[in-house]
Amino acid sequence: MPTSRPAVSADLRAGAFFDVDNTLIPGSAIEVRFFRFLLQRRVIGWREAGRSAWFLLRRVPPVSLQALRERKLYLAGKRPEVIEPLAEEFIAREVCPGLSSEGAAALRRHQEAGHRLVLITGSLDFLIAPLARFLKIETVLAAQPERRDGIYTGHLSPPYPYGEGKRVLIESFARREGLDLSRSFAYGDSPGDVEALRLVGHPLVVNPIRGMARIARRHGWPIVKWA
Repeated sequence: MPTSRPAVSADLRAGAFFDVDNTLIPGSAIEVRFFRFLLQRRVIGWREAGRSAWFLLRRVPPVSLQALRERKLYLAGKRPEVIEPLAEEFIAREVCPGLSSEGAAALRRHQEAGHRLVLITGSLDFLIAPLARFLKIETVLAAQPERRDGIYTGHLSPPYPYGEGKRVLIESFARREGLDLSRSFAYGDSPGDVEALRLVGHPLVVNPIRGMARIARRHGWPIVKWA
């Protein structure tokens, strides 16, 4: 099984596409932790949690949590000016300190090589933007919560950056920026990253979950553990 990290060399036409949850930030998903943070601050309550649970139960038997990934019912009716400053505080206090040291080193290698760094994640854009600023990364391709009349609707604007959506977003970005995907890099941990990893010449599977180690072995992709 390949386990070595891909060699990084100077190349202005290469991109480096990083998943975030359990890749750069090991452990539970950032949005799950932010949900708990909002509960603790009493910005949301168990009514919002129950709304999401009922939405999922109406789709029994669920084969995945994809329905909840694509619907953010706990945000429905909330105002961005209330939620987003809390996201800044949450990311600074609880997420940035948890950056993987190996992930930070990989980011530095790509920055020094002149690669275009991109965070591509199904997490919400207002959660990832402050993390990107902390990491000095200009480009974020994240889930965009729909807003209408100054409030969140609970829906997301397409394309959703998971699975096929990641492929669409990466290909579009590469065309726009003149990147050569065969010379580019991608990092991910789960089956939702397979399409992104297939696109590039240098895929790396990090902290594999949900059968991703088996998928990586089938494709001959290297696997690493980032603490």
